[in-house]
Amino acid sequence: MFEIFGIPAAALFGQLLLGLINGSFYALLSLGLAVIFGLLNIINFTHGAQYMMGAFVAWMLLTYAGIPYWWALLLVPVIVGATGIVIERLMISRLYHLDHLYGLLLTFGLALIIQGLFRNQYGVSGLAYTIPSQLQGGTNLGFMFLPNYRAWVVVASLVVCFGTWFLIEKTPLGAYLRAATENPTMVGAFGINVPRLITLTYGFGVALAALAGVLAAPIYSVNPNMGADLIIVVFAVVVIGGMGSILGAILTGFGLGIVEGLTRVFYPEGSAVVIFVIMAIVLLVKPAGLFGRTV
Repeated sequence: MFEIFGIPAAALFGQLLLGLINGSFYALLSLGLAVIFGLLNIINFTHGAQYMMGAFVAWMLLTYAGIPYWWALLLVPVIVGATGIVIERLMISRLYHLDHLYGLLLTFGLALIIQGLFRNQYGVSGLAYTIPSQLQGGTNLGFMFLPNYRAWVVVASLVVCFGTWFLIEKTPLGAYLRAATENPTMVGAFGINVPRLITLTYGFGVALAALAGVLAAPIYSVNPNMGADLIIVVFAVVVIGGMGSILGAILTGFGLGIVEGLTRVFYPEGSAVVIFVIMAIVLLVKPAGLFGRTV
């Protein structure tokens, strides 16, 4: 087995793959946050809990109804996204004209409530979710063994992330969404139901978090704390990319996942904090983030 910079190739590429897997979840979750903040101006701290809900709903569909993984990929984002629509209509819609702090406090409180309910019902030990039979096993690339499911997660995340970017930035629907957040009165004059558009946007952002939860369920144990463990890192990713920047969230998520993986190889002690160090440096140099716009 050959070495790269004194590191066995299998170890180096294995950590790169792990970093790319983490980056896939960072990108998907930060994308949902960026959609909600960029289009609704709400800091959605419930996002981690909604990611956890996605994993749990997939597990419940399989355990109690026998609905397999492939159907869960379609059904779970719709189910969890619908709960997001209810939350937006009943609570968040009342906060759009208030300071960001109110939305942050509300969504933070909701996250604690959701996590508490699942923790009370299922405990914290974690529940197993089986990898679908079509994606079990792996491929020997010669220099490393590539698990099929992890490769699928990376590809699926890339497709969803860049598909969402294209939808928002390059289609008439995306233009309506952006216009509705900047000048809702004018957009409403064209006969477009702006409140419904905003509600569906929040539901879509929540659905992205739920989809990430389904993808994560076979890799990580399904437990109530899985969102809380990840959301702080994801917020750092969003800040580095630029709050509200769709492309920034995607590129920064994948990029920081790879950086984190490389750090585990060359300086393992710093892997837990490298993203936060990068965030501090970026905020000192460019407070709006790498892809953000200064207002």
